Amino acid sequence: MNELSNNIPSRIDRLRELMEHEGITMYMIPDSDPHDSENVGDYFKCREYISGFTGSNGTLIVMRDMAGLWTDGRYFIQAERELEGSGITLFKMGEPDTPTIREFIRSNIHDGDVFAVDGRLITAKAGREYSSIVSDNHAVIRADADLVSDIWTDRPLMSARSVIVIDDGLAGESVPDKIGRVRDKMRENRASAYVLSRLDDIMWLLNIRGRDIECTPVAMSYVYMTLDETCLFLQDAAVTPEAKAHFDRNDINVLPYESFPEYLKKRMPIDGDDENTENTAQFKVMADLKATNYSVYDIIKKYVVDITNPTEEMEAVRNEAQMKHIREVYIRDSAVLTRFLYYVKKAMSRGETPDEYSIAMKLDEMRSQIPGFMELSFPTISAYGANAAMMHYEATEDSHSRLEPEGMYLVDSGGQYLGGTTDVTRTIAVGPVTEEMKRDFTLVAVGMLRLADAVFLEGCTGRNLDILARGELWKRGVDYKCGTGHGVGYMLGVHTGPQGIRYRYAADRAETVLKTGMTVSDEPGVYIEGRYGIRTENILEIRDVCVNSDGHFMGFAHLTYVPIDRDLIDTRYMEPHDIELLNTYHAAVRSNILPLIEDENEREWLIRATEAV
Repeated sequence: MNELSNNIPSRIDRLRELMEHEGITMYMIPDSDPHDSENVGDYFKCREYISGFTGSNGTLIVMRDMAGLWTDGRYFIQAERELEGSGITLFKMGEPDTPTIREFIRSNIHDGDVFAVDGRLITAKAGREYSSIVSDNHAVIRADADLVSDIWTDRPLMSARSVIVIDDGLAGESVPDKIGRVRDKMRENRASAYVLSRLDDIMWLLNIRGRDIECTPVAMSYVYMTLDETCLFLQDAAVTPEAKAHFDRNDINVLPYESFPEYLKKRMPIDGDDENTENTAQFKVMADLKATNYSVYDIIKKYVVDITNPTEEMEAVRNEAQMKHIREVYIRDSAVLTRFLYYVKKAMSRGETPDEYSIAMKLDEMRSQIPGFMELSFPTISAYGANAAMMHYEATEDSHSRLEPEGMYLVDSGGQYLGGTTDVTRTIAVGPVTEEMKRDFTLVAVGMLRLADAVFLEGCTGRNLDILARGELWKRGVDYKCGTGHGVGYMLGVHTGPQGIRYRYAADRAETVLKTGMTVSDEPGVYIEGRYGIRTENILEIRDVCVNSDGHFMGFAHLTYVPIDRDLIDTRYMEPHDIELLNTYHAAVRSNILPLIEDENEREWLIRATEAV
């Protein structure tokens, strides 16, 4: 049992005491904030505080006689370790015998019971589903229960750091033009108002960035927009003189963040009273119920028009000015990671055994020297041997392993820059490796390169293409328990939508057509618990290929240019075209990266590392 989990049973006991006092049968603690953010600030890490599980995706449910935590395949190994001794049962999402959260609620909430949650921390879509399940079972839902605050006595304050203004040249489009595009969507949907809660979308819309969530340049905020006004709800401490001038120039009214719920209530018409709005029957509020919290939804539910945030796809399709900055950022970022791989290889060849944490800090320091660097895009995953089998493993100063002169080392890292967000993974040999390791590494590289080489017709989604990355692994009965690709933000979250590459069909998840100007990751892998993990990840841009009588053909172009370790390649598992793809890619790595590397030893190593196989 780790030190944190020693405290977990007592925290859950205290939570159960509060539940008993409030008459609550089942209490849910999601891993979220009021904006459905993937990563949350320290103030909102309630699930982590109560359960001890530190992964970015997890939901805790506590009852009087049991507690369970649901998480996805990226975190199964990590969750098993972190929940050990806590008394919390791990529910592995997506596994055949694991009930979904909704199925669990349906089976365990009964006549007269009370299901409770903090409505700010679940989406409106999820809240409506939970409410329906609870009602069907003749039970009651409470969406105003913040019990954790009574337990977490030293809870951190909510971050309120100053925002950064992004100039139009960097953004590629002015704020009035973006707002104009959104208002066109409002008119299409006959909406009088638009409520926008998702932080990435707000930052993109208003050409600002924030520093309220680690590794994600966003500010805690809401937007309420009508056809003739835009109101931004922002914490007072975040508004600098430069930001105020920016908002004034763009006719944006700035109001206190905490005033949003009451403001919203005042803007909703009372039946029969149209003093401040158009006729009540015609008043409609446009909102994305997958990205609006349940407490906000409760205010606007009589008038809501559910629509996917138009800002999401607008942000995802990059203009040429943005793509120019992104390409430049990726070249510089790739050069630093290439130098880092040389550093690790050289250290191991000298008989050194550096530890995972210290070399992660070395890479972070190297990346921080790149012009325009703001912060990391996620904590660096620096994993040797069996640790790499945990997809989101994080070495710390107090808990890490040393690299030994055998096997493989995996590093997944990225940065936030003025001009782009990066994400790249490489796995390298740090000594002798097994034939099995070489086979798996080669098949992963083949999958990554085949997907990147795809040509597809306009109208395809990522589900049409995922097989290109998994095909050779599936033939051997091997799979990785995550998607193959995710969108990457532009100075925003490293995992964004709506585009993605995954094979699994989900009835409740919309599939997004891939469009020119989108960027997406390409990251197949193999993860063998207790032994090793392999991932090779590039970021790709979607580009036009040709248009003819058969349609509009599109494809990918690499943004990432980092060598793929030839020491781990076994050409017996490659078709001739796979070898050609690898050699062509390495030639591009050399031509793009060599001009940025000054050290002669690093240059010589890069030339050898990119030689044709």
